[in-house]
Amino acid sequence: MSIQLIEVYTPKFKMENISVSLNEFPIIYEWITNDTEDNDTLLKIFVKTDDTEKVLNYLETLSTEQNNFHVFLYPVQTYIPDLYEWKEQDKSQEENKEKELVRVSRHELYSVVSTSSKASLSYTWFLILSSIVATVGIIKNSAAIVIGAMVIAPLIGPIVATAFASVLGDYKLLYKSLINALYGLAIPFFLAAAFGFFFSLPINSTEFLSRTNIVFVDIIAALASGAAGAISFVKQAHGTLVGVMVSIALLPPVIVLGMTAGAFQWEAALTPFLLLLLNINSILFSAIVVFWVYGIQPIKWKEIEMANISKAYSLIFVSVIIIFLTVIILYVQF
Repeated sequence: MSIQLIEVYTPKFKMENISVSLNEFPIIYEWITNDTEDNDTLLKIFVKTDDTEKVLNYLETLSTEQNNFHVFLYPVQTYIPDLYEWKEQDKSQEENKEKELVRVSRHELYSVVSTSSKASLSYTWFLILSSIVATVGIIKNSAAIVIGAMVIAPLIGPIVATAFASVLGDYKLLYKSLINALYGLAIPFFLAAAFGFFFSLPINSTEFLSRTNIVFVDIIAALASGAAGAISFVKQAHGTLVGVMVSIALLPPVIVLGMTAGAFQWEAALTPFLLLLLNINSILFSAIVVFWVYGIQPIKWKEIEMANISKAYSLIFVSVIIIFLTVIILYVQF
């Protein structure tokens, strides 16, 4: 198991009560340092990653009640001597821990998700380059090139952040994530539309034609992609391969949609448009369910109530859209 270090900066007269209250939590080791420039007290806490959120939740409640109260979290890569010798646990407790849905703390997850959903300059360039590569792959009918484009497409961040914000009821993050997700889809759409306007459509490419036809397994693939994306974040294993899964469900359909729209082939554009909407909502649905199952929620009662309402409405909303799109697709195809 991994260990993390929590540092708490607070005025000296408040530290004693905090230290006593922290004894109720599964802390491996702690010590207090009083030699700070601002005459504050520094409390350092070693805690197992599985227990970090419990301690951070308690410290979060204190931060709203006190001034000059700051908390920092650091990963611990190595430690000498072995910290586990200082506080051992029974094997039965360890076995019970393994059965739980272990994840990173909500605070770490919020930081990672919000950072990954930002529309930075590098985010824009990766979108432009991945869109160009995906367009070339579809034209040349090369699955390898299309998959290569998915490797550099950073679409997983805003989509997963949207689901995460829906679970927390954080409408500020939700708005930012939605805007960045739309921005991330608009770039490949307009690049592909420019191609479709100036050049003929690659109607002999199976990579192109496969996005103009929808089958039931597309829904399953999108649901699995969304679940994998959310799990990769809660386990802090968000890497290139998981991002590829989400991008495959999003980038090729929006490229084909852009091509057909740029060529003013509106009837041909309908299917990739429906496929794109279906994939987006399927990914959001499974990601929301994963975050819900892993117990992602605030700690304040008002925020918990808002989060519960947001989760319910979000699931109902995306479920209705998925059902509606499925009915339309069946009607169009048959």
